[in-house]
Amino acid sequence: MKYEEAMKRLDEIVSGIEENKMDIDQIGESLKEARELIKFCKDKLYKTDEEIKKILETED
Repeated sequence: MKYEEAMKRLDEIVSGIEENKMDIDQIGESLKEARELIKFCKDKLYKTDEEIKKILETED
């Protein structure tokens, strides 16, 4: 999965909750999915940050 896809799905989940399009069971499942997507995005951002730092260090 790509970062952009994960963010799009998170957006869909938030919209669904805000617009009351989900019943209580769907909300529970969606929140579990959102937690996993948030972890994925955080990890991706952290790895990208580390890669950028390494590149910048080698240029100095």
